[in-house]
Amino acid sequence: MSDAMHDLVEVVAQLRDPDHGCPWDLKQTHQSLVPYVLEEAHEVVDAIRHGDDRHLKEELGDLLLQVVLHAQLAQEQQRFDLDAIARGITDKLIRRHPHVFGHAEAHDSETVSANWDSIKAAEQTERGEISSESTSPLSDQLTKKVRGQPALAGAMTISRKAAKAGFEWDDMKGVWDKVHEELDELKEAVSSGDQQHAQEELGDLLFTLVNVARWCEIQPEEGLAGTNQRFLDRFSRVETALGGDLQGRSIKELEMVWQQAKLAIRAEQASKPTAPNNHR
Repeated sequence: MSDAMHDLVEVVAQLRDPDHGCPWDLKQTHQSLVPYVLEEAHEVVDAIRHGDDRHLKEELGDLLLQVVLHAQLAQEQQRFDLDAIARGITDKLIRRHPHVFGHAEAHDSETVSANWDSIKAAEQTERGEISSESTSPLSDQLTKKVRGQPALAGAMTISRKAAKAGFEWDDMKGVWDKVHEELDELKEAVSSGDQQHAQEELGDLLFTLVNVARWCEIQPEEGLAGTNQRFLDRFSRVETALGGDLQGRSIKELEMVWQQAKLAIRAEQASKPTAPNNHR
């Protein structure tokens, strides 16, 4: 273990010291730390999206702290420690890369992914997580894989795996037909006043749009994150233009200021110098 990692482990152990530790850290459990794990993971993603190395380094440190904290909690109960976590992932990487650490061959990323899935399924069967006699092995694998993912990411995982197994439209027209079908069903459900039914139909529409994203090889999470940021940028300008007071404004006035904000942002982006192309 490097000096820096050793120091981090020692600091976390001190924070958890029953006699001289931090009251906040001492009351934490695996369950209570879940929101912080998710928050730090999302902040790492945000730093990556913005290409900010200083921010990324800091957020990766915050995420690493969560790993060390969970390891410390487990070590205190003599269940496992940080070394066991590191050994476990090292062994897994070696097992699932036989084309690097063994004698298997894989000349493209698709073969690597297929081998990974096959080895993973065999490991799960060996551990009894999936029965070798199961009549729905793919479903069993996906249930375990997506249960900890956000819904949008889980939908893409399911969509990709189902398509690879042959559960797929013949062409893009079939996907668009399904989008229109689900949209009509959502409209009907909303009109009926049945909120539960409307929620189910909204989910069906969103899932179908994830399939559109898969067919077009675009990332729905990235798309939605971009939309969120663009909305916030424009909304901030609308608030500023109206002195922070949106109450009582007509939709016509708000829409006019909104369009002005969009045009201003586009003009600013167009005036920015293009980054030099360093590829030769």
